[in-house]
Amino acid sequence: MASAASVTSLADEVNCPICQGTLREPVTIDCGHNFCRICLTRYLEIPSPDPEEPPTCPLCKEPFRPGSFRPNWQLASVVENIERLKLVSRLDIEEEDICPEHGEKVYFFCEDDEMQLCVVCREAWEHRAHTVRFLEDAAGPYREQIQKCLECLRKEREEIQGIQSRENRRIQVLLTQVATKKQKVISEFAHLSQFLEEQQSILLAQLERLDGDILKHRDEFDVLVTGEICRFSTLIEELEEKKERPARELLMDIRSTLIRCETRRCRKPEAVSPELGQRIRDFPQQALPLRKEMKMFLEKLCFELDYEPAHISLDPWTSHPKLLLSEDHQQARFSYKWQKSPDSPQRFDRATCVLAHGGFTGGRHTWVVSVDLAPGGSCTLGVVSKDIRRKGELRLRPEEGVWAVRLAWGFVSALGSFPTRLALEEQPQQVRVSVDYEVGWVTFANAVTQEPIYTFTASFTQKIFPFFGLWGRGSKFSLSSLEGAANLP
Repeated sequence: MASAASVTSLADEVNCPICQGTLREPVTIDCGHNFCRICLTRYLEIPSPDPEEPPTCPLCKEPFRPGSFRPNWQLASVVENIERLKLVSRLDIEEEDICPEHGEKVYFFCEDDEMQLCVVCREAWEHRAHTVRFLEDAAGPYREQIQKCLECLRKEREEIQGIQSRENRRIQVLLTQVATKKQKVISEFAHLSQFLEEQQSILLAQLERLDGDILKHRDEFDVLVTGEICRFSTLIEELEEKKERPARELLMDIRSTLIRCETRRCRKPEAVSPELGQRIRDFPQQALPLRKEMKMFLEKLCFELDYEPAHISLDPWTSHPKLLLSEDHQQARFSYKWQKSPDSPQRFDRATCVLAHGGFTGGRHTWVVSVDLAPGGSCTLGVVSKDIRRKGELRLRPEEGVWAVRLAWGFVSALGSFPTRLALEEQPQQVRVSVDYEVGWVTFANAVTQEPIYTFTASFTQKIFPFFGLWGRGSKFSLSSLEGAANLP
């Protein structure tokens, strides 16, 4: 038996486009559309703006001849069958409201047995002591409960959708981080592979030169030894012949012959000269740069896989008016000329400093700063707490929420409770600043040589921001990408 929904769907398919009701005496016009005969007749009675033009279809606006529409008996039969189905469907619905036991209409609901009852069922002895209500009265509280359940379920669904959205964002962030680390591994190993190939060429060239020098020395040694052997062989033959001669011939010039033999000394050449031997012994020292580079590579790779590159930019609302920022907020230059910058609570008005956007409340982050100092200039790098003092004098020390180092012309200082000048192998031109928020480390290192500079240990309780200070006409700094820093020699 067709369901009520399917019958309704079929009925919608045989509606007249003009009256929106079921087609009555359906007729078809030239374009193929169907209408009620009476509806189409009335449609044609409406005056047209242009009496010369033929009427058009109410649906597709195609012109048709007024006398051309014809009865559609097949469609009329379909409409009749659908009407019968609709009638049967209504009877089925009415039968659903009839008590199957007594044939009476159902009016009541027994709360105790959760049964729908007719009048006869209600008077039966098994329901007399039960709570019985009219259907609508009994359905009311259940509707309220259903509504509450719906609200709870919708709320739970929204929470789950929110969790799904957040977790999807987290997964996307993790996928991005993995892709970044993957690219970093590929880049670092490509750089290492190139370095190893260069070192291999250098070491093999040195070994080739050493091999050539050894062969040359061997040839010189063979020539020298062969000459000595020939001279000694000639002298031996002369003495053997002398010994076999008669006494009178043996004694002739015997003294000069013996003196010549006694004064003849063998030159003892060395197959390997001291200089060549020292070169062979010193060759392993040529591999020391390779060992140092491998150690730096492993330390750098582990570090960069452990820390997330921080894509930071300078915040112009915090910048001192003497600092000129680039349009992309990746560089700053010191100028004695004050800029026309609107005053704000976030702006430094005395210390020539600037903060980065964003800040951190957790995690491990690292960024690189390229420093270019003019004679007498200085640059301060590090992190500061959110409530750092912006107005008046700023004391650069951990007690004031500042963890930083200062690069000056010719030296580097750690700005602890008391500034400490650091002994470094070379003045860094690029500094890597790294933060481990949970552990409380602020680490500085030479981004090119990986030489450690200084590490602060703190206990962060609020948001921290990358911090930059600059002094000296012509001094400047820029934020460098880690990839760019990694490719420097």
